[in-house]
Amino acid sequence: MNHQYMEKIIIYQVLPRLFGNSTENNVKNGTLSENGVGKLNDFTDKALTEIKRLGCTHIWYTGIIEHATKTDYRNYGIDKDNPYVVKGEAGSPYAIKDYYDIDPDLAFEIPNRMSEFETLIARSRKNGLKVIIDFVPNHVSRQYHSDVKSPDTKEFGEDDDSSIHFSSQNNFYYIPRQELHCQFYTGEGEDQYRENPAKATGNDCFGAYPGINDWYETIKLNYGIDYMHGGEKHFDPIPDTWFKMCDILLFWASKGIDGFRCDMAEMVPVEFWNWVIPQVKKRYPDLIFIAEIYNPQQYRNYIHTGRFDYLYDKVGLYDLLRSITSGHASASQITSAWQSVDDIQAHMLNFLENHDEQRIASDFFARDPRKALPALVVSSTLNTNPFMLYFGQELGEPGMDDEGFSGRDGRTTIFDYWCVKNIRNWVNNGKFGEKRLTPEQRMLRHYYKKILHLCNKEKAIRNGSFFDLMYVNDNRPDFNPYKQYAYLRKAENELLIFIVNFDDCPVDVSVCLPQHAFDVLEISGSDTDEWLFSELIGGETQKDVLSPEKPFRSRVEAHNAVIWKVKLNRRVEKKGKKPNGKN
Repeated sequence: MNHQYMEKIIIYQVLPRLFGNSTENNVKNGTLSENGVGKLNDFTDKALTEIKRLGCTHIWYTGIIEHATKTDYRNYGIDKDNPYVVKGEAGSPYAIKDYYDIDPDLAFEIPNRMSEFETLIARSRKNGLKVIIDFVPNHVSRQYHSDVKSPDTKEFGEDDDSSIHFSSQNNFYYIPRQELHCQFYTGEGEDQYRENPAKATGNDCFGAYPGINDWYETIKLNYGIDYMHGGEKHFDPIPDTWFKMCDILLFWASKGIDGFRCDMAEMVPVEFWNWVIPQVKKRYPDLIFIAEIYNPQQYRNYIHTGRFDYLYDKVGLYDLLRSITSGHASASQITSAWQSVDDIQAHMLNFLENHDEQRIASDFFARDPRKALPALVVSSTLNTNPFMLYFGQELGEPGMDDEGFSGRDGRTTIFDYWCVKNIRNWVNNGKFGEKRLTPEQRMLRHYYKKILHLCNKEKAIRNGSFFDLMYVNDNRPDFNPYKQYAYLRKAENELLIFIVNFDDCPVDVSVCLPQHAFDVLEISGSDTDEWLFSELIGGETQKDVLSPEKPFRSRVEAHNAVIWKVKLNRRVEKKGKKPNGKN
């Protein structure tokens, strides 16, 4: 790719199970037949075109791989799961049942489910979207069994010695001579779920008594770490799980996908990633690996040693922007947030929503999705790194349905069969228009579209330099650092001035541009020359000087931002001079 047009990655995360479901009047804890389910084929050319037009470059199809469910697919040669160790009617997409198969829920013709997925990849790419899928390496469903693996691929646990707690060549961790006894009802008689000996549960629960708040639907995979003896590492010889997981990654990479979002990557030893990612990239060099990780102390380890391309910036920027939006933190703290990852900023993935987090418009966050528009601008334009949005975020989806297992928690369910009303209205029976959207939803979607397009349209955002202006504006009388944040982006002869307002009311601010910014960014300016500035969000223009001697003034509406662009090779005539140069 031409370095002058290095693409800024914009990811659209979506659950196919929910996206195409148009069933109205869903019932709590409803079955598939009651509530319906979306299909891979619902991502039509029109759907993908509209997602691309939103400004996205990648689409993360969440929950593609077959996982445990209460829906019975035995007629298709798929073993039935015990319902007592499945969360929700649909089941968690992260309780993988068969690493080599597509979830049957998502297929229009179940026997052709893999073919439908391969066609979806081709359709996505044709419409300008690269494809990301989940890789879930830390745990599997309690009744994992692959129906479609190749004959020469051994099942997980097939050669395990279950009489011992740990062996580096075991795929699971065992609690010998103990049966699994969950701390909740797991059936009785022939319907009871039984596991003997018990296996460790996915959230590092190494006992035989997982509780309702544990990841009880999953079993922890063994990568050669003996947790019973202080976390001793046994990586020589290479653990069997490593080889199995490498085979799985290569299997999906061969389908033509463009990347993996790796679930709870930090719960898997960094040594495994160091070993496996180069092997996969040797054959598929353009693949990207995204790590879900929450421990900042491990960030650099998982980038430099683990070889990940990108990491979630959750406990840093996301948590802070949520606090600022909710009125609990100062906008000036954004400076320390980016400084804490400045050396690895290009590897951080920014977001404001995903399937684990509460919706912006929920009662648990901002309630009004417009309040997060300043955070959207910061999160997507602060640097060159990727930005991700969650389907329905651009419509102000509140996530306040009581779907079933997940309850009314401000999140869109990943466990239940459900229809997301706002998405259904936008899909509009495959027409994908704004006819059924409210005026506020249209405004919100237009705003998202504007910002996301600027991310790649403007080279200063796409791959330009960054300069934080807060250190010279924190004590100005007409700039409130608790509610406003300002910074510069520059590429070649184009300069962008960002002023973001988290306040409930509009403000007229003046922003000082220090001499150091002019020196570092190689900007020439004076207090006598005027320049033509264009505001990229609202479309206004104004003439002003560009000088460290005179603050730059602008009005910023409530919960909004301005992005003033100036082309440094287009100076207007000097102040006080007529166009012909005469006094």
